[in-house]
Formats: sequence, C-alpha cells, structure tokens
Amino acid sequence: MHLLTRAAGPLLDLIFPRSCAGCRREGDYLCDECEAAIPRLEPPQCSLCSTPSRSALCVWCRSANQPFDGITAPFRWTGVVQEMVYALKYRNVRASAPRLAELMSAHLMERSSTADVIVPVPLHPSRERERGYNQSELLAGEVSNSTGIPLATDVLARTRNTPPQVSMSTPDERRQNVIGAFECVGDVVGKRVLLVDDVVTTGATVAECSAQLRQAGAVSIWVLSLGR
Repeated sequence: MHLLTRAAGPLLDLIFPRSCAGCRREGDYLCDECEAAIPRLEPPQCSLCSTPSRSALCVWCRSANQPFDGITAPFRWTGVVQEMVYALKYRNVRASAPRLAELMSAHLMERSSTADVIVPVPLHPSRERERGYNQSELLAGEVSNSTGIPLATDVLARTRNTPPQVSMSTPDERRQNVIGAFECVGDVVGKRVLLVDDVVTTGATVAECSAQLRQAGAVSIWVLSLGR
C-alpha cells in the first residue's frame, strides 16, 4: 500500500498542493524551519518508555513488567506533530507518509538501532476498510524503504474492533480497552522486532501488541513512533 501512496503523490499535489503543517507555506508537509522548532523528545524521561519523567523509570514502568525493550520517537506529542498525524490519520493526507517516515527513519539511524523485521500496529479490518488504509502500515513501509529492514504486515492481527483510544478518558481505560484485541499470527521466533505506530500516548496499544509478539517468541521489541 505504501507504493500506491508514493505513486499517488504527484497527482494529489496537483489537486491539493502540499503545505507545511506549521506555517502553511506551500512546498512540503513540513518545512525545515518548522521541523527545527518542534520540541524534541529529550531527558528527563523514562529510560524504558520515554515518557517525560524525573525518575529513571516512570510510575507505569515501575509498576508493570513491560513486554517491550523500549519506546523511542523523535518528537514530543504536541502542536505540529499532532497536526501532521491527525492529517494523515483522519484527513486522508496519505501523501505525507514519506515525509513523516523520513523523520522517524533519521531518528532510528541516529540511535544506530536495527531489527530483523518491521511490524506495523494493525487496524481492525472493518476500520481499515472504512478509512481506506492503515496509517501505521504506510509509515512502517516508508521506514522499511529507508532502512532496508524487511516489512511484515502479516505478523500482527487486530481481532477485536475496540472503540478508538482517543475516546478513553484515562490511561487505565485505554489499557483495558485493548486487552485481547491483538493476536500474533506470523513467525517472530528469535527475531528482533521494530513495532511501528504513528503515535504513542499512554502506551497501551503498543504494550498489548508487544505482549503478543513476546509470547510468540520475539527476542527483542523496540517501538518507534513519530511522537510520544
């Protein structure tokens, strides 16, 4: 699907010229000046899940045996980053996926991180049909193109169509909402997995996905998103 996104890009540019999510100038979905102004995800933060924290581990990671090895993202979940993700996710701006994934890939390379396979967080089939695409799969495909790490879209399946996480008011509600919502249906035994999602807020979704991957035999699981 990410190849179709690339192919459709020039046509979409003619109909809807690209404009920066920050300053609205035409040219690209994020100009260099606005990119430089986005708050980076930097310390103090949890050493495991990267949420802002003055302690080495946040309250969540101290109280839970996390199934992932870490969560990483280039930016804080605020302002321009929210605008870019919402446009991709809810306004059908699929052509922005290569630019957003470029930022994610650059961050991954800065960390010298690698993996055996890239796995996107899946949507439930009915929601993907409704939206027409899975934004996390688009991003994961572009990250795969940039890094050379193979993409596997048939490893995780969403087996339960849960209410959107954004409709949940508390972290506990979000965690309860996704329990049992995913299943690992592919072979990850002995593999290092890079799990890709558009954004990580409470971490409930990626934690549940990671738990399924870990139970299926993955030896390491790192989570990559655009914002945290």
